[in-house]
Amino acid sequence: MDDHTLAATLAAEAGELLLSIRELGGRVGDLRSNRLLLDRLARARPADLVLSEESPDDLARTERSRVWIVDPLDGTREFGEPGRTDWAVHVALAIDGDPVVGAVALPAAGTVLHTGQPPVLADPPPPGTVRVALSRSRPSFDVLRMVSRLSAIEVPMGSAGAKAMAVVRGQADIYAHSGGQYEWDSCAPVAVARAAGLHVSRLDGSPLRYNRPDPYLPDLLICRPELAEQALKALSE
Repeated sequence: MDDHTLAATLAAEAGELLLSIRELGGRVGDLRSNRLLLDRLARARPADLVLSEESPDDLARTERSRVWIVDPLDGTREFGEPGRTDWAVHVALAIDGDPVVGAVALPAAGTVLHTGQPPVLADPPPPGTVRVALSRSRPSFDVLRMVSRLSAIEVPMGSAGAKAMAVVRGQADIYAHSGGQYEWDSCAPVAVARAAGLHVSRLDGSPLRYNRPDPYLPDLLICRPELAEQALKALSE
């Protein structure tokens, strides 16, 4: 099984597990999904290290070329709300800091998007129509300013993975975030989005790099390529 297929398979397995234990709540879901992913990766790729939101950080990873970066349950709050589909599982592989492999499972929506079979982008929106996926509870000042400058339509939703995949799936055109994230929040979504042909970067246009000693990665932009220049300008001072 190649790395792309492995990422997709593990994301799907973790998603199925989470659906089966959803009534137990987010904390149980986080821990059990994490255990599944770590066990499977230890068996399938014993020479690789893992950076996970739910495990102690082994800084030996920074000396390795291949590091899996996983979020066992992205969108714990949404997972805990019956009927919501905007939560995800992230499984990614960074090679020399580059997010080259990724899978994002949206278990409650019954889909896994991954770099082994990059999604085909939907047609661009009509001219003058821009939809921005943003936090349903706490959109940042930078993102709200961009929405205003672009006269965009707000598309509120939950987890980072769900917002990023909304752009991949043609439900939104831009996902921008500022104010704090970690590598596991964006590595898999960025890998999938890039493989699908979307623009991915920091808010200042610089590249996104992973497996750094400090996994804090505060901002990112994922958008349709034809909107990248407008979005970056709207996000700038």
